[in-house]
Amino acid sequence: MNLLNVLSLLLEAGVALTGLWIGLAGKKLYGYLIALTFLIYVVYDLSRFMNAKLPGHDLIFLIASASIFIAVWIIGKQK
Repeated sequence: MNLLNVLSLLLEAGVALTGLWIGLAGKKLYGYLIALTFLIYVVYDLSRFMNAKLPGHDLIFLIASASIFIAVWIIGKQK
């Protein structure tokens, strides 16, 4: 794993934690959805680093994409 992979993984983890904080502290659904999306990215990147196969990785990425789509939709609908 090179430096860029490590930095990307750290940023993904930071976004996941920030999303979780938004969900918990701000009681915002989109925070949890952002956290879910980036937690999936962290798990995927770690599995690649450890050469582990993720069963159903296409479904996992569909869930991540749907999660961030819904989060952005909610944010966009707020005034």
